Amino acid sequence: MDSAARLLRLLGLLQRRSAWSGAELAERLEVEARTVRRDVERLRYLGYQIEGTPGAGGGYHLGGGTEVPPLLFEDDEAMAVAVVLGASAGAAVPGIERSALTALAKLDRLLPPRLRSQLAALRSATVALVSPTEMVSTETLVQLAQACDNGLRATFTYRTHQGQLGERRVEPHRLVATDRRWYLVAYDLEREDWRTFRVDRITSVHVPGHTFVPRHLADPARMVAEGISTAHYSHRAVVSVKASIEDVAKLIAPHVGVLEREGDHTRLELGMDDFDWLASYLIGLGLEFEVIEPREMRAQMARLGKRLQATHAAPDAPGERQAAAT
Repeated sequence: MDSAARLLRLLGLLQRRSAWSGAELAERLEVEARTVRRDVERLRYLGYQIEGTPGAGGGYHLGGGTEVPPLLFEDDEAMAVAVVLGASAGAAVPGIERSALTALAKLDRLLPPRLRSQLAALRSATVALVSPTEMVSTETLVQLAQACDNGLRATFTYRTHQGQLGERRVEPHRLVATDRRWYLVAYDLEREDWRTFRVDRITSVHVPGHTFVPRHLADPARMVAEGISTAHYSHRAVVSVKASIEDVAKLIAPHVGVLEREGDHTRLELGMDDFDWLASYLIGLGLEFEVIEPREMRAQMARLGKRLQATHAAPDAPGERQAAAT
């Protein structure tokens, strides 16, 4: 990355959240700490008011009057961009949802109070032609996205799968979008464990401003995939599909099953309540497979295979039956 591109990247990071430590900026920019200090001085020379605090807990942040986007929008343009980004993020459109949400979070902070109120009125008066159970508040998404990016604890009211309401206090980690829903991956402080939350079941989000040191989680997307593909089901099945993971992924969506490469085969894990449903689903894939577990499902597949073979075995031709009789 050349120095000009790095300066723009640094400016974008400083606009993104209220404060950064020198070490964090150096890690994001993949440079040494002294390079960050030099780049900060260059931005100050260009007129950007970047304030720094020395010491172990110090860092950098943009001063008043300098938090402006690289592009300047007229009022109607800013409203149009915010509405389109909000619709894209709220609908979890695959491929653009994360970028749309990040851009919306930045733009939402920059809108003046007059445009904020107009945008809020427009959102409240808008009806989407989708199932109400899958509608997500754009404001909730923005709050959670900013909490994830800035390392801020959050509290909210959550409605469980059984319909029970309760207060949650979490350390937000990542937002994950499927083709239908948004999920928040967060560390639940009361339960002292990682949890996934459907964002459409989250209300009354509050971010009081308490920071935290992010915990390590290797693969939040896989955690969501495992949760929605096996949770709330009576049984968990493991299937070996005799096809490449690329071919299997074209047929099985992440919210249906979790895939893992096993040589030239694919390991598939998914949940089910009914063995017959799983049998018909696997047969419908049109791929060769073997159910590894549970044993009851293997036995069910064996019985089904015998029944199908007995029912659909080709009868002997008349000439063959006559030859066998002689």
